[in-house]
Amino acid sequence: MFYGLLALAVVLADQLTKLYVAAHFAVGESVPVIENIFHWTYILNPGAAFGIMEGSRWLFVVIALAVMGCVWFLRREIAANGPWACYGAALFVGGAIGNLIDRTRQGLVIDFFDFRIWPVFNVADIAICVGVGSIIWSIVQTELLASRKN
Repeated sequence: MFYGLLALAVVLADQLTKLYVAAHFAVGESVPVIENIFHWTYILNPGAAFGIMEGSRWLFVVIALAVMGCVWFLRREIAANGPWACYGAALFVGGAIGNLIDRTRQGLVIDFFDFRIWPVFNVADIAICVGVGSIIWSIVQTELLASRKN
């Protein structure tokens, strides 16, 4: 239950921040928060991470749906791997849903966090990356415990 609420919180935070940016900025507009370090920059990303595979909207929709289906199908195995795996899966799914909403609604993903040394990203992207990191951490911990037992 808690993990579902975490995924929902990610979706809400992602969509609310995107709505705010879309309502208060023009596409391409960049507002410095910390000059030359961090800006709010409103872009529409037609691809995946870093804009790769531009124009593959339906491929990304299918991949997101397949990943969510796999998480649902493997939910017992994920839960058996402990809280880090569960947190990671919830963050990952919440982020995937957030970007999926954009892709299905408008064919593009709204990005706005701009650190100038990295491609522009959004809340969903953060959740996906932190979620994957949590899952990897869970796997590493499981393997370390298994190797100590042997």
